[in-house]
Amino acid sequence: MIQRIIRFSAENKFLVLASALVAVVLSFWAMRTIPLDALPDLSDTQVIVYSKWDRSPDQMEDQVTYPIVTSLLGAPKVKAVRGLSDFGFSYVYVIFEDGTDIYWARSRVLEYLSKITASLPQGVKTELGPDATAVGWVYQYALVDRSGKHSTDELRSTQDWFIRYALQSVPGVAEVATVGGQARQFQVSLNPNKMAAYRVTIDKVIAAVKAANNEGGGRLVEFSGREYMVRGRGYARTTKDLESAVLKVEGGTPVRLSDVATVSLGPEMRRGLADLDGQGDVVGGVVVMRQGENALAVIGRVKDKLKELKPSLPAGVEVLPVYDRSTLIEKAIATVKDKLVEEMIVVSIIILIFLWHIPSAIVPIVTIPLSVALAFIPMLFMGQNANLMSLAGIAISIGVLVDGAIVEVENAYKKLELWQEQGRQGD
Repeated sequence: MIQRIIRFSAENKFLVLASALVAVVLSFWAMRTIPLDALPDLSDTQVIVYSKWDRSPDQMEDQVTYPIVTSLLGAPKVKAVRGLSDFGFSYVYVIFEDGTDIYWARSRVLEYLSKITASLPQGVKTELGPDATAVGWVYQYALVDRSGKHSTDELRSTQDWFIRYALQSVPGVAEVATVGGQARQFQVSLNPNKMAAYRVTIDKVIAAVKAANNEGGGRLVEFSGREYMVRGRGYARTTKDLESAVLKVEGGTPVRLSDVATVSLGPEMRRGLADLDGQGDVVGGVVVMRQGENALAVIGRVKDKLKELKPSLPAGVEVLPVYDRSTLIEKAIATVKDKLVEEMIVVSIIILIFLWHIPSAIVPIVTIPLSVALAFIPMLFMGQNANLMSLAGIAISIGVLVDGAIVEVENAYKKLELWQEQGRQGD
């Protein structure tokens, strides 16, 4: 079989060269198309269901987590369902069979969730986690105020309402999670004695606060041949806007929120802390890549977007990268390149020293990089990405290619030399 292949290749040189040229083109296309990452993704196909409800863990388990888990057990291709309940929130992890398409799995989870949403307690908010994997954390940054004029609350607002939405629009980004700082909020502190004196309940206070932070429309008014839109501005911008909310009217006198409570602007309850180099609390963000994307390309687009946002940031504020996986990816690629060049030089020197034949040295110089490039074609069509493990395997295999190239070239050269000495028999 080997002899037939060798004979066919020798008798059809142009066909072999054309096939090699096509293979080279496909190889370079595969190398430019294949997703690049540092870490291999060995995780299962998983969909996370996140539920939020301000109740104790046992209530979350009985009334939220358990109904969701039991309903998802019957979904197709589901391998396992796990639930975790805590104070105010719960997570349900739905594990699907290997090879299941992530978006097909997410649609099945949404389908089964729609059947039980109506039976969940009022006020429960349920949503799916991002379409990412455990190795999707590719970039992290921190907002650093060099001027010292901005508080962490202001930086948190910049992150939540400006940078986060801008980065979420980048192709390949599944989620941008905020870390550190505290979100600002209106805080209403009730006085029980005053509430009892005015005979006001908590439900009335909640309803009044919601009504005070809403806009109303009054259709249109025609005046002097023109139509004017009637609009009631009601969004709360300051504490006074909420303090003036009317709870009820007694004897023609309104009872306002300021009569039974104190309204202030403050941070939300802290549940964690982000620290940068021991300098204290800092605000930042974590960029999570969408499953199956090219990590190197996504990180590059994120960096480009941050450069665009730089002129729009508050004075003295800059975005400082604290984790960048592209550095590791580029080092892995550079290692393969260096290994390839080194082995080509070593093989050429060895062949030249022992054979003193330049054409024989050209053969491995061409075949070694071609063999490495061809490896990316099946990787691409099998859905595998180029990561640290696969690139390391290619780098190690170069040694095997070198051994084979030296032995085969030396053997072929000796046989040709013997053939020349015997008068070129069969020529």
